[in-house]
Amino acid sequence: MGVPDDVTVLAYKAGSEVARRLPAPAADLAGRLLGLGMATADVKRRRLVERNLERVHGRSLPALERRRLVRRAFDSYARYWVEAFRLSELSPAFIDANFTHHGLEHVDDALAAGKGAILALPHLGGWEFAGAWMHNHGYPMTVVVEPLAPATLFEWFVDLREALGLRVVALGDGAGSAVLGALRRNEVVCLLSDRDIGGNGAEVSFFGERTRLPGGPATIAVRSGAALLPTAVYFTGGGGHHGLVRPPLSLERGGEGLRADVGRITQVLATELEDLIRRAPEQWHLMQPNWPSDHR
Repeated sequence: MGVPDDVTVLAYKAGSEVARRLPAPAADLAGRLLGLGMATADVKRRRLVERNLERVHGRSLPALERRRLVRRAFDSYARYWVEAFRLSELSPAFIDANFTHHGLEHVDDALAAGKGAILALPHLGGWEFAGAWMHNHGYPMTVVVEPLAPATLFEWFVDLREALGLRVVALGDGAGSAVLGALRRNEVVCLLSDRDIGGNGAEVSFFGERTRLPGGPATIAVRSGAALLPTAVYFTGGGGHHGLVRPPLSLERGGEGLRADVGRITQVLATELEDLIRRAPEQWHLMQPNWPSDHR
């Protein structure tokens, strides 16, 4: 029997309230304890994390190394949630002091061209912290996110993100037109691109195994002319964050039709995402099946 929807919503809200009220060191400790609890209790997610870590490292991991990396992955995931709950309470000065970046000129160049910028990100580190930093520095931000159940929980998360200055679009019907509208307004659009939720994305090789990744980033980039920028945000020591923006992908058409172009560009994007993830595999928060073999 599942947990009632209202209990789920109350649990998230209670966690958020506790995270905001705790001093930063106590919140960090609570996050580590939460990570330990999840790594111990959630066997299904732990096994998926183990598989993903071995995919990234390209080998079977010895038991001790595997346990250490899995623990760090769950610590990172817990840190993401604690920060997400606390982020709206942080001052612009604090966010500035705890964020560094490399490659931001690619975003500036895209906006100077007037067609907007698409940041294609993996579920890595603390991307929402970077979103808050960019909003504070005058970048108009639209983010596409997966809807959550129940609807009241999703609405609450939308409120949290909009409090950071992010415009939130739910993945699904109407998301494409909303994104194209944002790009026509010369905004920055953030698309999480390492998981094909709908199951109808482009087939690619991703960490040496065939799967599907969303074709939306490539499709929208081709149709709009917006720069498609592989991007990641990493946790760093002392509560810091580092954003990395890679150069824009080539959108040159191949003459074989849109579907072929989208498949080719998505494969290039998959290779870029591999490189970004390999820089910090333990910060990759992909904890759902993402390859056909995961379901087996």
